[in-house]
Amino acid sequence: MISQGKNSHSASASFSAADFAQALDSSTWEFRRGQVVQGKVHSYESDGVYVDIGGKSLALLPYREISEEPISHPADVLPLGEERDFAIVREQDAEGQVTLSIRELEVKRAWERIGELQNSNQSLQVRVTGVNKGGITVNVEGLRGFIPRSHLMHRGNLEQLQGENLMANFLEVDRDRNKLVLSQRHLAQSNRISQLQVGQLVSGEIVSIKPFGVFVDLEGVTGLLHINQISKNYVESLSSLFHIGQEIKAIVVNLDESTGRISLSTKIMENYPGEMLQNMAEVMASAEARSERLSQNMS
Repeated sequence: MISQGKNSHSASASFSAADFAQALDSSTWEFRRGQVVQGKVHSYESDGVYVDIGGKSLALLPYREISEEPISHPADVLPLGEERDFAIVREQDAEGQVTLSIRELEVKRAWERIGELQNSNQSLQVRVTGVNKGGITVNVEGLRGFIPRSHLMHRGNLEQLQGENLMANFLEVDRDRNKLVLSQRHLAQSNRISQLQVGQLVSGEIVSIKPFGVFVDLEGVTGLLHINQISKNYVESLSSLFHIGQEIKAIVVNLDESTGRISLSTKIMENYPGEMLQNMAEVMASAEARSERLSQNMS
């Protein structure tokens, strides 16, 4: 019995500190790609920043993974001892070391912010980072976006926009394809439409004549004066009544901010059916008084 006790005691004593360390080294560390972990900046080396995330080895943060922008002095961005979140971009190697990224974490958060802005139909400020024949590239919450030339307010010398800050809203957001397309023009249109209201008298220039009506430029947005809204009488020929560049006044009868559609009418200003066809000049000359009368009648 005494002998058995000695053997038992000997077996317990044989599990030394070295054995414990070996058992610890052989344990499985549950670090997975895409996981967000908290770590403390430990040191700076030639291949990157080493970070203590509580694993059996220090984790590596390559310098290219700190930010989308080039970093000259890592210590200015990540001081020794600073604690923060990191994303795991490569699982542990044979030595148990994982690779970290701040850049990927910031990209993920940027897409989340962009999604919120798009869902709430908000505009945002972007910085012009490049120019090509198709338009300009911009920095959008740290991501690369594009504004086509056709969606810029000023389409002349695009080089002059380099480094400028612009207000824009989203045309296309596709996270899977890493695609961000924005528009200045749509933002300007949205702002202009928000200044209009049904029943308002507006003036503009005819920019297009179609079989179904004429399109009128209203300081950056386009309204449609449909053929049925020109006169209470039948309109046989639009080209005989209007020409491109002609100034015209009309009443806003419908607004759809979601589609940007503005419907106009001149027939509601007629004192008698066919007045727009017989004496358009008089209708235009007294448009303000007619509009005022309409407003009083509606109230």
